[in-house]
Amino acid sequence: MVNAGDMNGSGNLMDFLDEPFPDVGTYEDFHTIDWLREKSRDTDRHRKITSKSKESIWEFIKSLLDAWSGWVVMLLIGLLAGTLAGVIDLAVDWMTDLKEGVCLSAFWYSHEQCCWTSNETTFDDRDKCPQWQKWSELLVSQSEGASAYILNYFLYIMWALCFAFLAVSLVRVFAPYACGSGIPEIKTILSGFIIRGYLGKWTLLIKTVTLVLVVSSGLSLGKEGPLVHVACCCGNFFSSLFSKYSKNEGKRREVLSAAAAAGVSVAFGAPIGGVLFSLEEVSYYFPLKTLWRSFFAALVAAFTLRSINPFGNSRLVLFYVEYHTPWYMAELFPFILLGVFGGLWGTLFIRCNIAWCRRRKTTRLGKYPVLEVIVITAITAIIAYPNPYTRRSTSELISELFNDCGALESSQLCDYINDPNMTQPVDDIPDRPAGPGVYSAMWQLALALVFKIVITIFTFGMKIPSGLFIPSMAVGAMAGRMVGIGVEQLAYHHHDWIIFRNWCRPGADCVTPGLYAMVGAAACLGGVTRMTVSLVVIMFELTGGLEYIVPLMAAAVTSKWVADAFGKEGIYEAHIHLNGYPFLDVKDEFTHRTLATDVMRPRRGEAPLSVLTQDSMTVEDVETLIKETDYNGFPVVVSKDSERLIGFAQRRELILAIKNARQRQDGVVSNSIVYFTEDPPELPPNSPHPLKLRRILNLSPFTVTDHTPMETVVDIFRKLGLRQCLVTRSGRLLGIITKKDVLRHMAQMANQDPESIMFN
Repeated sequence: MVNAGDMNGSGNLMDFLDEPFPDVGTYEDFHTIDWLREKSRDTDRHRKITSKSKESIWEFIKSLLDAWSGWVVMLLIGLLAGTLAGVIDLAVDWMTDLKEGVCLSAFWYSHEQCCWTSNETTFDDRDKCPQWQKWSELLVSQSEGASAYILNYFLYIMWALCFAFLAVSLVRVFAPYACGSGIPEIKTILSGFIIRGYLGKWTLLIKTVTLVLVVSSGLSLGKEGPLVHVACCCGNFFSSLFSKYSKNEGKRREVLSAAAAAGVSVAFGAPIGGVLFSLEEVSYYFPLKTLWRSFFAALVAAFTLRSINPFGNSRLVLFYVEYHTPWYMAELFPFILLGVFGGLWGTLFIRCNIAWCRRRKTTRLGKYPVLEVIVITAITAIIAYPNPYTRRSTSELISELFNDCGALESSQLCDYINDPNMTQPVDDIPDRPAGPGVYSAMWQLALALVFKIVITIFTFGMKIPSGLFIPSMAVGAMAGRMVGIGVEQLAYHHHDWIIFRNWCRPGADCVTPGLYAMVGAAACLGGVTRMTVSLVVIMFELTGGLEYIVPLMAAAVTSKWVADAFGKEGIYEAHIHLNGYPFLDVKDEFTHRTLATDVMRPRRGEAPLSVLTQDSMTVEDVETLIKETDYNGFPVVVSKDSERLIGFAQRRELILAIKNARQRQDGVVSNSIVYFTEDPPELPPNSPHPLKLRRILNLSPFTVTDHTPMETVVDIFRKLGLRQCLVTRSGRLLGIITKKDVLRHMAQMANQDPESIMFN
């Protein structure tokens, strides 16, 4: 406490901010962090720990614990993310099968698990066993016939509606932030934006539960994107346990980047792809230390998931494939065509989905989220049930489309006409003419493809957890499988054509339709998300198809080129702009020849800049300025006449400092002088105690001159993560440029609505 006393000795007054007070250095909700400041604070903290570590053994041990805390957090994130992913996979399998029937021996078994233990299952009827009964068998003791079909159909729809209603109700009541994919918001948070509660414990719990419900309901969505959100919630939870991360928003984001890698690792069983996904697609600031820690978190998460073994095949990969035929150069042409299809599908999907989401936000449709989910679920279930390729879960569908047709396959897609004289080994079955089952499957796949394309546009963005990876891959896999069968039949019937003559002899196994499905899946996923390197790595980790990297690369690059020709934004960037988040994309180029003076505020005709003076304003003056404006901070100048810049004070810290000073420092009243200098100003006798606020003053705010090109300013904001930048001329303050000003100027230059940027 500072007691009132002789003002002549006020040079010895304690700066009450020498000891940090609660909430200093924190940020308000929906505001951007100052990366430079967070980095500086962490450097100071590290320097303090290093100097203290030389004082005693205990301080040295504490410094070691601090150094290892990052690896401990990564270990905990990997363990929890892997466990949650395994539980989600097992629960989804069971609840998806629950829509069609139940296991009598143990109701918690899925169809596959139920029939594993049966001794009465034959190879041809391996999906049928006495322990597993469809609802019609259980309720009316009929497995065939119109009445059994109608009953199963009705219960399928009822279960789907029940799951979807429960999911949307839980999200709406307990955790509104648990809806959607989560990746657009994660990208924005990692760029430095604050969305309180988005990575909270309630969001983690509700998103995990509702993710199981919505995937089981049969809606056209996946769990992979939301699993990244779940992993980041785990990262946020564990980082809050360590002061190194909980008190520094910049360090916290390093943990979240690694958590995103762990999320993709468990979503696809692709640890290396997860690290690359975090680097290429999600992270804003990704130092080398974060790369190592991301790798470790992804490794632990993958190991944990493998220990749980949710797929029951002792493999980490979701769609393991084993093709016995190499690909040929002539096949690059259909692979590139699939890339073109993926790019066109990506463009179509983004434009239609954003138009629908904008309509949802701006019309009465957005007021009825529960009704929207129920209607879309009902339409999906009614149309999906009659077609076997849409009735099953999307992951199972993709798995079947990726599969090569071996001698033991019973799928309709493998109903080829066999040569009775064939004596080939089992692993090398030659190309054969398609049978009636293949033609029937082609029609069903074509209908399923159209249905998936349309319904996914309306499903993504509803008020439920909804991922886009699996539906996009399903669209590409269906298109790819159909193209693959077409090329296979063309090669069989026209093996004397010049393009087939060199590599496709009669009786040889030339074309693998499953490979085309894999390439098509990669192309469509790339067209929607605009991923390239991480996409290819995820695909070969996902399938185990290491030797097919070149076809995957060709399709991924082609789909990106085609999609970029219609617009540079991927689906996540489009949703970021739709929501008005202040995200300054590193990939965006700024080529316009404008200057800082064209963008800074105040502009001509506007009120002068609100500033603080270094030693001539009272507490009441500062409080009035804060009350009358909504700016996030104020430049501090020598005087309003000279306007020579001293530093920058944040609004939140001014409010907290004055509030704490009134509570902790005697003699501070409304007419006390506020000063930001080292020594107090000369004051008349009997003046109230002055308030020293130098501690909260940023003495090195980033400044540019008024003639700095905006191209340079944009680059500075991107690379340094600035919140604001002051514009000066010869040391005299002219104006300020905030991140929102930069984004609005960029939108204006691109002929977009600048008012769409809502946050700072």
